[in-house]
Amino acid sequence: MNSNSQSANADTYSHRLADIVGTAIALLTLTLPVFVIAHYSSPDVQNNQQPLTYNLERSED
Repeated sequence: MNSNSQSANADTYSHRLADIVGTAIALLTLTLPVFVIAHYSSPDVQNNQQPLTYNLERSED
């Protein structure tokens, strides 16, 4: 095996490793925030909101 093919194999391996690491970082970037938000959010969702009503007074002209 000559040095050119060894260099090409090492280069291919480093590109493959970079692709795997890049994919892992991308997946963590996309999924980790969802899991963190789900973990720290309150499981008891209570609907304490009052319905919005507006009392409009008519002016007498």
